[in-house]
Amino acid sequence: MGGLRVHRPPPLPTGRFLRVRVLMVSWEYPPVVVGGLGRHVHALATELVADGHEVVVLSRRPAGTDAETHPTVDEVVEGVRVLRVAEDPMHLEFERDMVAWVLAMGHALLRAGLTALRGWRPDVVHAHDWLVAHPAIALADACDAPLVATVHATEAGRYAGWLSSPLSRQVHSAEWWLANRADTLITCSAAMRAEVAELFDLDPEPIEVLHNGIAPRRWRASTARVAAARRRHAPGGAPLLLYFGRLEYEKGVQDAIAALPRIRRAHRGARLLVAGTGTAAEMLAETARTHRVKRSVTFLGHLPDDDLAALLAAADAVVLPSRYEPFGIVALEAAAAGAPLVASTAGGLGEVVRDGETGLSFPPGDVARLATAVSAVLADPAATRSRARAAAVRLGTDFDWRHIARATVDVYAAARASGPRELARPKIPDGNVLARPAERPERHVPVAE
Repeated sequence: MGGLRVHRPPPLPTGRFLRVRVLMVSWEYPPVVVGGLGRHVHALATELVADGHEVVVLSRRPAGTDAETHPTVDEVVEGVRVLRVAEDPMHLEFERDMVAWVLAMGHALLRAGLTALRGWRPDVVHAHDWLVAHPAIALADACDAPLVATVHATEAGRYAGWLSSPLSRQVHSAEWWLANRADTLITCSAAMRAEVAELFDLDPEPIEVLHNGIAPRRWRASTARVAAARRRHAPGGAPLLLYFGRLEYEKGVQDAIAALPRIRRAHRGARLLVAGTGTAAEMLAETARTHRVKRSVTFLGHLPDDDLAALLAAADAVVLPSRYEPFGIVALEAAAAGAPLVASTAGGLGEVVRDGETGLSFPPGDVARLATAVSAVLADPAATRSRARAAAVRLGTDFDWRHIARATVDVYAAARASGPRELARPKIPDGNVLARPAERPERHVPVAE
């Protein structure tokens, strides 16, 4: 900074009764929810407010709207001040113009943060994922506040370590920028901490691991609704399997479909219900045809939470076959509904589901082991119920939002603002960035312009 001395405020004092002013920046916040990130930010924000802290969430209006149809709104919801920012007039589409759309969103959030929040200074700025890197970094710089960033997933992880397209390299470089600029970094699992450290050239030791949480009561269904779901989807009492979540390749639903013929040989009439939407829907339908189980797989699309809770409780097993999973909040939701769990050990799922204790596990992509685990669940109902009870009990300890919110305040209190920093572009290996160093090629390619 050219020798200029800048006063840095001391770290916030620690303690149960500390009141923190938090500015959360997120591209999702209910009712604008794309995936689990929006629910995470909402739960954390409302729990912090309930514990006496002051929270402002800076987010956006739905994609494809404008300031006339969906103007900027500044309101207090559940004690949280939510600033929902209108889209700019430029004709941009997320699917077609992803990077330009993200930059435009960032500019809009930044302008709103600097104007609507004038006179209010946060103690900490908390960014959620790379899509808000620009406004979060700029606001932390302008406020001279510590920047805390939560990395919910990575581009390289979603593509099994490959950054083959210009878009993937652009996303990766934005993730790298946020991770390296942040004063404190948070991941939702130990597996993600290792992944983030490897991808973004960081020491894993200072990275904080704070699990996602859940409010179990939301996933309880009445006996009548559960019975109705069972009659509808398994009228003859046949074994009922359920996957719910996004329909994307990395979620591994194709492996559950491929395992179904083996499962049906041991358990006649077994059916697989698939609840959710995504880009892999057509591929999954074709997979069902290829394995000749088209009539035994039902694609339900998006389900309201009440219907989903009843279906979870009605299922004989919830199958979560992810090939990549930073955390696996769906496993918590299934446990809250009392459903038996069969999950891969991908990423955070291996921490959420304890094999033999709170569910049964199998290696990601291993169709034979998946089928064996499901068959074991169906063959021993008593052991299955015992594991489901253990999973439900664990929700009140390891995954309670009150505990997670208080641990997050401790992270805020320890964070220290480092001030504005300019960082060079990262070099991106021309190969698998999650491979062991000895397996990586030496040649590098620059980030696409």
